[in-house]
Amino acid sequence: MLVATSAVRDATNGPEFRERVLAATGQTIRILTGDEEANLIGRGLTCDPALTTLRDFYVFDLGGGSLECLKFRGRQVTQAVSLQLGCVRLTEKFLPDPAAPFTAESAQRIATHCADALSQSGFEFNLPSGSVAVGTGGTVTTVRTILAARRGVGLEATAPDVDLATLRSLLHEIGALPLATRRQVPGLPAARADVFPTALATLIALAERGRFTCFRHSLFNLRYGLVAEALAAK
Repeated sequence: MLVATSAVRDATNGPEFRERVLAATGQTIRILTGDEEANLIGRGLTCDPALTTLRDFYVFDLGGGSLECLKFRGRQVTQAVSLQLGCVRLTEKFLPDPAAPFTAESAQRIATHCADALSQSGFEFNLPSGSVAVGTGGTVTTVRTILAARRGVGLEATAPDVDLATLRSLLHEIGALPLATRRQVPGLPAARADVFPTALATLIALAERGRFTCFRHSLFNLRYGLVAEALAAK
């Protein structure tokens, strides 16, 4: 099964790319709409045994091209939106030189842009106070990997809850580094070092908008949703 998300979905030559892959491999790419991607992520999250006690909660999946936002009531998706707030997209939009240290001005511009996009999307932060915000995607995984590297343990030995204070501290510390130095940070994949500060700033802006104190990390995302869909179709 080949699946494409935001990068191919938004590309002007996305259909051409799909045809060339078909011609070269005989495989058909399924290009997910934003709604399909968001709902499949939600379906994947419900497979996570660590989240079985949650009834009403939010899910946020930050990728390179888009941010999927979901709201669950009674473990059913009641709202799902896909926003063009991916960390690669925002890095290209707001950082003239990704190799330079990340500035407070860039963080503020990203925060304002995210707040505006969330307001225009109509996504409602109206679950009961204290409802959990689940975070999926590479950014939260990378945060835990960095914390694990500093403790000399594996990711599974770190707490799944990543609090807002930790995100702010990492942005202040790692964002101040030039890209060449950032790539040497233990636990931070070199290929993500250019977009990591933007990703942190986006999660911080999201938490501030929704008044969350932390994100509960889950590794169950789109891939698990696709498998659950395929198994249900058998």
